[in-house]
Amino acid sequence: MAIVASAPQNEAAQAPIFLSVITPIYNEEKNIPILMGHLLELLPTLQKSFEIIAVNDGSRDGSLAELRKQATLHPEIKLVDFRRNYGQTAAIMAGIDHASGSVIISIDADLQNDPQDIPNLLAKLDEGFDVVSGWRKDRQDAAMRNFVSRVANWLISRISGVRLHDYGCTLKAYRSDVVKNVRLYGEMHRFIPIYATWMGAKVVDIPVRHYARRHGHSNYGLERIVKVILDLIVVKFLDRYMVKPIYVFGGFGILSLLFGVVSFVAMIVLKIVDNISMISTPLPLVTVMAVMTGISSILMGLLAEMLVRTYFESQQRTNYHVRERINFERAK
Repeated sequence: MAIVASAPQNEAAQAPIFLSVITPIYNEEKNIPILMGHLLELLPTLQKSFEIIAVNDGSRDGSLAELRKQATLHPEIKLVDFRRNYGQTAAIMAGIDHASGSVIISIDADLQNDPQDIPNLLAKLDEGFDVVSGWRKDRQDAAMRNFVSRVANWLISRISGVRLHDYGCTLKAYRSDVVKNVRLYGEMHRFIPIYATWMGAKVVDIPVRHYARRHGHSNYGLERIVKVILDLIVVKFLDRYMVKPIYVFGGFGILSLLFGVVSFVAMIVLKIVDNISMISTPLPLVTVMAVMTGISSILMGLLAEMLVRTYFESQQRTNYHVRERINFERAK
């Protein structure tokens, strides 16, 4: 009888988790109990199995102690503690890596996002979307931050081709099969919708509530705009030239060689027509520099091609993503 009675409990314990809520935390000691209270009040009402993954990003206040306390009181809360501060992107990446749910939701711990918006994100996923991004339509931040954010979002949308109102909003919902294979570096967590679009995912944004910070202070300054621009260049390069880097380096190299040829011809013409000494002009130096730069760029392109092939072949990865397979049997 004891064995029969324990079977359903084991099955329940091993039941797949539907929703994983991940939250990166850095010096949010006072906000943690409030956020966890809101989440633990809301999530059970969804009638879906869930987990909360809190990633302590090297906090220097009492955040870790508070997280340990919350995890002891509530087994649904799982804690990942970094040895030091690695940044929000690394924290979100760790949360995704440790998530077990088929749906992943990220939310900030500063209480500026409202957990009550989570059902709206899930409802949008049910409409067939793969990524639902929050849009802080009525953003409660300083005017300068709002202006810079609007400019950055416009720039990202224009360059990437993925039109979203608010890339910087952490409150997002993802299907796990879309983001599990994404690797994030730098400040690239805001570009997850772009990565998802590359894999054919359907992306949309919806308005969400936004509140002024209650406790603590923002950990992000205006200097992150420079980081975003540089990361955007990387994203654009990976989008267009990840599997063919020779097109970038080789193209620049050819242009540089052509410029060197034009410079050399101009130097010869000046010597023959106007009897101007070659060494009296900067053209010889320009010619040599252009030719050397062109050759170096082409060689770098060839080296990048070999690195790309090593990357894919060593990991047995492909340069394509399959959404679904039908009528294929597993290889025996």
